[in-house]
Amino acid sequence: MTKVIGVRFRTAGKIYFFSPGKLEIKTGDKVIVETARGVEFGSVVTGPKEVEDDKITQPLKSVIRLATEDDKKKEEKNKEKEKEAFKICLDKIHKHGLEMKLIDAEYTFDNNKVLFYFTADGRIDFRELVKDLASVFRTRIELRQIGVRDETKIRGGIGICGRPLCCHTYLSEFAPVSIKMAKEQNLSLNPTKISGVCGRLMCCLTNEEETYEELNSHLPANGDHVTTPEGLRGDVQSVNVLRQLVKVVVTLDNDEKEIREYPAAELKFKPRRKKKDVRLSKEEMKELKALEEKNGASKLNDD
Repeated sequence: MTKVIGVRFRTAGKIYFFSPGKLEIKTGDKVIVETARGVEFGSVVTGPKEVEDDKITQPLKSVIRLATEDDKKKEEKNKEKEKEAFKICLDKIHKHGLEMKLIDAEYTFDNNKVLFYFTADGRIDFRELVKDLASVFRTRIELRQIGVRDETKIRGGIGICGRPLCCHTYLSEFAPVSIKMAKEQNLSLNPTKISGVCGRLMCCLTNEEETYEELNSHLPANGDHVTTPEGLRGDVQSVNVLRQLVKVVVTLDNDEKEIREYPAAELKFKPRRKKKDVRLSKEEMKELKALEEKNGASKLNDD
């Protein structure tokens, strides 16, 4: 076991472990640490705790110091410089006629590097742009191409639920999301209903997936044959997953059919079969598959 603290460098960013050394550090403190990018200014989001060695990326670096007032002023100054750097880079992109969309500019704390994040369709030859930017800023320049999910994470926004986007407020990493999750939760497979601001499947589909899998395991599927508490046989018309209620079309003694609702626990049926795929055209499946993120790893992290 090793004593570590968790540090973030951007809102809802990945949490990195550092050794507190002999420093008294608590959650909410600002610290100066050394990363793969150089010296950085970060916020402590998890206080000192013991972590298993196999969960730590070696070598584990120590915190250089607690941030001083001068460090905090320098960080604020860097934020102002980033706004100016963004404008300059935007002008240079137009000057070189590159088809790329600039998303954000970021200085390392020691001003040893300026990072520019952008999106584009396909690969972009930005070698001349880098030379031009280096002549202006007189420091190392890195242009990093990111995906639409990272773009949305940086920019933020409001989801269809009316709340700020999860990825911008608290999700530190993107979890894989698939069409199967939407099917499991009986959601409409209309792309506009299950895709987020980024145009990919909504991250919140993963929030309730485990619960729906558990609840669905106790329910029959639509069309299954069941036996009611009265001994009547019938076919499942619909199910209410959250309330665990099942509507059954039963055949009475006079051969009349009637729809009755029962708690799932009172019905007898065979274990749930594998859910049948919804019939979709090739074009519809292609459109839905395009919503799945092929590579869920964020390009904002320096791993």
